[in-house]
Amino acid sequence: MELINVSGYTSEEKVSIASKFLIKKQLLEHGMKSGDFKINNQILKDIISGYTRESGVRNLEKQIAKLIRNRAKNIVSKSKINDSKDLDFLKNVLGPKKFYRDKYENNLVAGVVTGLAWTSVGGEILFIESSISEGKGTMSITGNLGKIMKESATIALEFIKSNSDQLGINKKVDYSKYNIHIHVPEGATPKDGPSAGITILTSLVSLFTQKRVKKNIAMTGEITLRGKVLPVGGIKEKILAAKRANIKEIILSSYNKKDIDIINVKYLKGLKFIYVDTMAEVITNALTNRKVVNSKLI
Repeated sequence: MELINVSGYTSEEKVSIASKFLIKKQLLEHGMKSGDFKINNQILKDIISGYTRESGVRNLEKQIAKLIRNRAKNIVSKSKINDSKDLDFLKNVLGPKKFYRDKYENNLVAGVVTGLAWTSVGGEILFIESSISEGKGTMSITGNLGKIMKESATIALEFIKSNSDQLGINKKVDYSKYNIHIHVPEGATPKDGPSAGITILTSLVSLFTQKRVKKNIAMTGEITLRGKVLPVGGIKEKILAAKRANIKEIILSSYNKKDIDIINVKYLKGLKFIYVDTMAEVITNALTNRKVVNSKLI
């Protein structure tokens, strides 16, 4: 027996499936003609991102069926309310959005970095937040993280302690006098895997130097205690998530270049890829020279 792994559909693939197959199927089942119901690709994207979270298209088809039934009702009642040209069309028929994701946040605070993650329902962006306070040198990690992701945080902190000079961190920083808290929002969603390693390390370096992270930049990659950046999987899904979130630059391992080369060029438009081998290169490309506050720590 041979196991074949089939990844979920991307948003672009779902739009194509819906426009070429699902809508026609539902129109036929509801006894309607193609001219009775028109919907553009942007509305389909809004349905996919705001009303479904799945690897397939089953729930997408259910939402399309609801819209078609609503249109059938309006045809019978000779009403144009909730027509697809109405700006509140989706909200009136399907209700308020159920999911909010892929929303880039600003870089006004040190220690906040955008990472890229793979899930069973496609790629997503995630935020690594870190803060520091006077204490006894402990590190807290929250956000429903798995064992591997917690190990990445430990590796990141140990690498920083042994390479402070290389990372531009003040030599006088006494790590035993500060408590560190790392958090990944959306605690209801389990998160695990090594691909957030460079994101966690960048967050901590930003925190200790109080330097802001560049705007519209995201990253993914595994780290080692020697500061090497290793390749990770799910690159195509992560890149599509980055585009939806208006990310302009992506940092990843140079070993992942082969994964970029096989992706359709249209998905890469507007993105700049920075290939790195070490964490020193990540920090150089990710942090600005602008400090957020005049902290005693730095």
